Amino acid sequence: MPLDKWNPLKELDSMRREMDRIWEDLFPARKTEAAPWKRQAAGQEQSTVSPAIDIVDKPAEIIIRAEMPGVAKDDIDISLQDSTLTIKGEVKTDAGVSEGNYTYSERNYRYLARSLNIPFKIKQDGIKATLKDGILTVALPKVVEEQPRKITVDIS
Repeated sequence: MPLDKWNPLKELDSMRREMDRIWEDLFPARKTEAAPWKRQAAGQEQSTVSPAIDIVDKPAEIIIRAEMPGVAKDDIDISLQDSTLTIKGEVKTDAGVSEGNYTYSERNYRYLARSLNIPFKIKQDGIKATLKDGILTVALPKVVEEQPRKITVDIS
């Protein structure tokens, strides 16, 4: 029986094939032969996406930052009703763009929406929103409530 020289790349290739087989068992709808670069959709093509957010609670206001990549300023809708802040946005397709024959495109229409319960009273007229580099920043000023104050008693 002849001895074969050990090839570490052969071991890696075998491991890759085994991982591909396991992946195919878990997700049988994955077809890499047709378009190996294609990202697999998780349901509808035009589904609602929940944007990632950061919430900062400051003494005078709450700052909310939401990722809104590719959303134009005019396509964003922000509302505050019954202590629920709702942020909505749309990424629209470029219907008028005709550059040639598309072979493949992952860029499509998306609808982003997120609702948050705000546990503080908010000054409705002081709400400000800005959009910069795909990040929507919403500043919600808190209503300043009277703080209980301590009354000192003078002894006479």
